[in-house]
Amino acid sequence: MKLHYFFLFLVLVILNLSTTFGLSSVNSLVPSEALLSADHYHGTCPNAEAIISQTVAAWVKKDPTLAPSIIRLHFHDCAIRGCDASILLNNQGGERNAVNSKTLRGFQMIDDIKSQLEKSCPRMVSCADILTAAARDATILAGGPFWEVTFGRKDGKISLASDANSVPHGHENITTLLQFFQTRGLDILDLVALSGSHTIGRSTCYSFIDRLYNFNGTRKPDPSLSYSFLNLLRKRCQGLMNLVYLDVITPRTFDSTYYTNLVKKLGLLSTDQSLFSDSRTAPFVQAFATQPFLFTSQFAVSMVKLGNVQVLTRPNEGEIRVNCNYVNTI
Repeated sequence: MKLHYFFLFLVLVILNLSTTFGLSSVNSLVPSEALLSADHYHGTCPNAEAIISQTVAAWVKKDPTLAPSIIRLHFHDCAIRGCDASILLNNQGGERNAVNSKTLRGFQMIDDIKSQLEKSCPRMVSCADILTAAARDATILAGGPFWEVTFGRKDGKISLASDANSVPHGHENITTLLQFFQTRGLDILDLVALSGSHTIGRSTCYSFIDRLYNFNGTRKPDPSLSYSFLNLLRKRCQGLMNLVYLDVITPRTFDSTYYTNLVKKLGLLSTDQSLFSDSRTAPFVQAFATQPFLFTSQFAVSMVKLGNVQVLTRPNEGEIRVNCNYVNTI
């Protein structure tokens, strides 16, 4: 009974604040991500999620490599200015055209989804929401977990190529990675869990070639690489832009093998293998390697947190782009 009265009191306080200061003043006290909701489009675009999931499925069916590409595209978006679809803006000096973004893929899929949504419910669904939901659907199609996506993100109007350089390249140490994540409201567990997206997808040899021949300027290979794995990679990396699976054992299945690979010195990127070498992250690697369900459940939790990073949700923030490639002209 006491709990009932407490909630009643809380509602009355909020109503009083709304009356006294206006609803916008109350909203300004609430975190931006708290303004997102699962039913945001129920009245304005009830088929939004269905259109997104069906289109993602159609594209991934034709090209399964697009599943990890969309997950990566979502990370690159949220990691720079928050989840505002700034990575999708196709201006010459923007993030999308930065050197660090050259291998990003999935833009045409997002354009296809947006085109369909504009026909169904014009100017209603943001590109940021599309990309966030598409990353979830791509994960499911690859065999990964489901999580509920909340909606209401606005699209940003600023995109700078220089910002894209802040996204990890695959050579950073754990301290640098932790600092990068912490400034975005993500913690050490999120770092280890989200790195697990490397259970699918590929990388260019350019991203790890130094591990094969000249690690840290020693002119020797990285000692944390398995000898047999080292030889395999040297054979496959005859060209810097050759592609190698991030998970050499089960490359097309979303599972916890990525973590067992790290234990066996089969991590492709130095940032991957460092997760097992560093005492701060190694216990989480061990836990995910031995308890697959623990990984998939935490991955879902961490993806929700990632999708809420620095979102634009208030009326005076961002816009709903008509075309994901360009800022609205009106």
